[in-house]
Amino acid sequence: MGRGRQKAKQTKVARELKYSSYEPNYRQLERELAGGRSAVDTRDERSSDDPRQDPWSDQDD
Repeated sequence: MGRGRQKAKQTKVARELKYSSYEPNYRQLERELAGGRSAVDTRDERSSDDPRQDPWSDQDD
């Protein structure tokens, strides 16, 4: 894709973001600011020392 097309596409996306209206999810924002944890957060913080959590533990060496 040429630079002109790429710039035009970026401009289009930026304009859509700037002028589009959306309804924010205040409950999710409140949970994030209050330090609430979501399923994604807890999944990312699994201990790598726990063999039950290791996806490669069942493979032979």
